Amino acid sequence: MTEGPPACPLPRWQLLKQQLHNVDPTEFDRLRAETPAGSRIDVRSEDEFAAFHLDGAVNYNYLGPDFLEQMDALDPEQEYLVYCRSGRRSVRACTLMRNAGFANLIHLDGGINAYE
Repeated sequence: MTEGPPACPLPRWQLLKQQLHNVDPTEFDRLRAETPAGSRIDVRSEDEFAAFHLDGAVNYNYLGPDFLEQMDALDPEQEYLVYCRSGRRSVRACTLMRNAGFANLIHLDGGINAYE
């Protein structure tokens, strides 16, 4: 019986997170106060966004059918603050955005749950 490769000690989303600019809620709020509305991206579902979202955020559902088209309409030179509920979807969204040439991404570590 042959053994496969050793199991990765960290889930993939946590490995991806290490490559991002992660900030806590205090720093995220400070940055939100300095950025224009529209530069804050909530990547949760439309229903989650309708129930609650941070002021000035726009909703680009990471799991929605048009997320890539919405991302393509953004200016890759602009700074964006990205969040979701727990940080997993926003890590993946930031990774896609970074791979598409977005260099100025700020990720809310732990998502809006981190405010609790």
